[in-house]
Amino acid sequence: MFRNLYLIISGAAVILSIWMIFMWVPTEINQGLVQRILYVHVPFAWASMVAIIAVAFASLMFLVTKKTYWDNLAQSLAEVGVVCAVVMLFSGIVWAKPVWGIWWTGEAKLTTALILFLIYCAYLVFRNYFPPGDARNRIAAIIALIGAIDSPIIYYAAQIWQENHPQAVVGPLATQESSLSSEMVITLLTSVLAVTLMFIGIVWVQYQTNKLLGSNNV
Repeated sequence: MFRNLYLIISGAAVILSIWMIFMWVPTEINQGLVQRILYVHVPFAWASMVAIIAVAFASLMFLVTKKTYWDNLAQSLAEVGVVCAVVMLFSGIVWAKPVWGIWWTGEAKLTTALILFLIYCAYLVFRNYFPPGDARNRIAAIIALIGAIDSPIIYYAAQIWQENHPQAVVGPLATQESSLSSEMVITLLTSVLAVTLMFIGIVWVQYQTNKLLGSNNV
């Protein structure tokens, strides 16, 4: 019952956010239609950054409790988080070309985002190729704990180094110059909510799949 209700709510949120992005929110004056990538780029960036922190938390709980539930959850979070990181990078690249005239720059925000993707890859590659057992799970947990440090660096990078990448448009770090119209803020927050609900649902499905396959068996 709860699963069906959650599916309906998350599906409705996704449909609503798509409608708002393409039909309701006004087109940004300076960047035009390409600015609508914001409503995909930011939510998936948020999901990928929160996911690595969640992976680290689950990994820490595994190290403390030794319960495979936490290790399985950490792996599931990482598997979904790396997909979010791919969407974050790809949407950012597509957005950068018409706005900056170049696909990629070496500025801090982009570099640390790429590092996050590589952290996910390192974590998952290690889990898949290191022999299963307690040693693998403990080392993977340590990788996740170290990797979580990158998330706040990504968030603060634009504020610290002040390069091409715009600073935060919503939240405590938002500046007056980067503020959005009320319709844009509502659309962005709705998209963040939709992606968050979708992320949680996919993580749960992935967790059940990993548990069924016995991916953490010794």
